Amino acid sequence: MGFFDPLGFAEKADEATMKRYREAEVTHGRVAMLAVVGFFVGEAVEGSSFLFDASISGPAISHPGQVPGGWDALIIAGIGFAELQRAKTGWVDPADVKFDQAGKLNADYYPGDIGFDPLGLKPEDAEELDVMITKELQNG
Repeated sequence: MGFFDPLGFAEKADEATMKRYREAEVTHGRVAMLAVVGFFVGEAVEGSSFLFDASISGPAISHPGQVPGGWDALIIAGIGFAELQRAKTGWVDPADVKFDQAGKLNADYYPGDIGFDPLGLKPEDAEELDVMITKELQNG
């Protein structure tokens, strides 16, 4: 297929900016895929889950509003922890960069590779990893 950039973002971007774009693309793609799975699972287990006495019902889009109070804080804390770990892995400490280089990624960081691979699917070769993540983006 070749390089796909219909809005021309890559024309004016340096390598560091393209790396940040790739990080955002991979991260948002993964979040979207998890959200789709969450909707399917929510619809499939409606009324039969052991969670919350199976009281959550209706379309999956309405499920978050039916979760009892207090769980929202737990979910937000979990997301915050995951984002903090991702930031520690990929980004240079803001105290160590110039003012005009906010959001600088570590030189040895590969976008999307946060070291979490419980199933051992990550290829050892960097080129194979690039091919795998490109397939993830194109087909996810």
